[in-house]
Amino acid sequence: MLTRRNDILHAPAAALWNPASVAVIGASDNPNKVGGRPIHYMRRYGFGGRILPVNPQRAEVQGLPCFASLADLPEVPEAAIVAVSGDAASAAIRACADMGVRVAIVMASGFAETGEDGRALQDELVRYARAAGMRIVGPNAQGIANFASGAVLNFSTMFMEVEPRDGPIAIVSQSGAASVMPYVLLRERGLGVRYLAATGNDADLGVSDLAMSVASDESIRLILVYVESLSQPAMLAEAARIARQRGAHVVLLKGGSSTLGAAAAASHTGALAGLDAALDAFLDRHGIVRARDVHELVNAASLFVRGFPVREGRTVVMSHSGAVGVLCADAAERVGLPLAGLSAATIDALTRILPGFATAGNPLDLTASLLGNGALFSQVLDVLGNDPQADMFAIGVPVAGPGYDVPELARTAARFMAKHRKPIVITAPQRSVRAEFDACGVPTYIGETDAINALWQYARSERMRGAPPAFALPPAEADVPHGLLDEAASLSLLQRYGVPVVDHAVCADADEAAALANTFGERVVVKGCAAEIPHKSEHGLVHIGVGAGDARAAAVACLARLKSLDVGAPRIVVARMARGLHEFMLGVTVDPVLGPVVVIGEGGTLVEVRGDVVSLLAPFTADDALAAMRRLRIAPLIDGYRGQPALDADALAHAAVALGDFASAYRTSLVSVDMNPVMVMARGEGVVVVDAVVQFGERA
Repeated sequence: MLTRRNDILHAPAAALWNPASVAVIGASDNPNKVGGRPIHYMRRYGFGGRILPVNPQRAEVQGLPCFASLADLPEVPEAAIVAVSGDAASAAIRACADMGVRVAIVMASGFAETGEDGRALQDELVRYARAAGMRIVGPNAQGIANFASGAVLNFSTMFMEVEPRDGPIAIVSQSGAASVMPYVLLRERGLGVRYLAATGNDADLGVSDLAMSVASDESIRLILVYVESLSQPAMLAEAARIARQRGAHVVLLKGGSSTLGAAAAASHTGALAGLDAALDAFLDRHGIVRARDVHELVNAASLFVRGFPVREGRTVVMSHSGAVGVLCADAAERVGLPLAGLSAATIDALTRILPGFATAGNPLDLTASLLGNGALFSQVLDVLGNDPQADMFAIGVPVAGPGYDVPELARTAARFMAKHRKPIVITAPQRSVRAEFDACGVPTYIGETDAINALWQYARSERMRGAPPAFALPPAEADVPHGLLDEAASLSLLQRYGVPVVDHAVCADADEAAALANTFGERVVVKGCAAEIPHKSEHGLVHIGVGAGDARAAAVACLARLKSLDVGAPRIVVARMARGLHEFMLGVTVDPVLGPVVVIGEGGTLVEVRGDVVSLLAPFTADDALAAMRRLRIAPLIDGYRGQPALDADALAHAAVALGDFASAYRTSLVSVDMNPVMVMARGEGVVVVDAVVQFGERA
């Protein structure tokens, strides 16, 4: 008698990746059809479980007994492939759930990707399956594969073209094509892949679930993820944490551009943050490296699977061509990869080894003296390996031929990596040269840019591997404003959360403005104040450096201008004149999935033109903010530049933290915040926010 299984609804890793039995609904005798290819693969690649073809039209499929229906099976399969279409697919999913199948790989299309009716059907089937204790991969899924066990429940043709090999890498993708493209590139580099999944519509078990299901596998050193939308960020973050704890890495490629919920017309911050700044901030927080294309997704794989420590990522560049050294140094500067400053002892030792016309520095030029003197390479590496500043190595072999003992160079590099546990990458345009190093397990690249980018990506991932702090979110505010707030209301609300705002007062007539001006010093700022006009300078509503005696005239001009703009209740803000060493900006956008993102960058009237910003997922610490600010193009100003005093970066970081706490408290209702300019004083003197616009959602 068939028994029904109602297990807890977590991703059933064993049933997914190594099921004891697999039913193939819509089984075909033709290995080139969707219902035939998985059977062909499982038999070809050594699947040890039972394969149960289901097709009422056949008694045998690919040499296996075939059953007319699920009810005719001799056992309850752990997994089922649904390779029939239309109403038959829906019926098959329900029948699998009723029977007690643990996982259904639904290859059939015609669901959410077709429109609202298809989505409704898909949602109903997922609810039905979950109620019965069954999970679904798909619909519209290419399928999954475990090349260690031969459980290839997948219809891609790629595994006929490129022979699989088990290895320390997992590929989890929403797209079928984006799963096999990195697979091919990895196999061309001689790297094996254990797990591969293409989840299609992600209706139930999606990318995050499957990443979680492989994160604990001790043999997996690298998880490559492709998404077009991220629906379960917390689960992906947990998968990354589990992988990171045992020294594995996660690299993610996102296709398309997400739309930030905070990209409202009133907000400059949304434009500055970029369409997917929230994702960048999320990945940074959770130690997930972001790739920008498929090539970059796999570029550092050879380094990731070896797992060498990199410390600070300080790199030594060496070659027997000065030009290659220069090109590597240029590439390192572009991505921010630090070159090692070699110690005096190292320089002295190298000077004794190298010929007089060689350069003992970094980049290190071995010159053509390497020709016919292969021992020089080993001697130099031995010296460099003991330098505490030398974390990684980029070695250029631009020319090789008679007189160059390339096999011995490759063996020397491999011995060095094994002894010193420091990564080496080789750049070589000649395929024959790369083949020698590849054979010894030394990663190779055709050009300098790819090699340096791989080192940078690897070093960045290693530095990100610390577990993110646990944050207690501020309680959500009960009394929530709505719509766009004027400057006075915005500053008041932000000040409640510890944001340092300028001394100011608000009034409704020119005489009161003149009286207020006398309380704020010799020079003040007079501004028109109206929620309808968030960007005041564009309308002549900002008067800076106004003498106390001229404040009334400035207020009159502002009130008249506001009335001409049809503002119903015009007001005036009078503020203390504040100047800083440099103008920054702080802002918030809110991603509908990931939450509030704080943006820090250069401020002023050209803020959108310069676009020099960094983003952090709120809440965060002051140390997080300081580290992010170091990535700005204007970061050299922080410590003082060309005789200028150092900036109060600590105060700016704490202001950003306060803004993040405010955004977290209003995370369900906030749309955006713009604070520009933020006047940053000399170190120890603080920061002052002199203008702010806060926008909430409209009440339903």
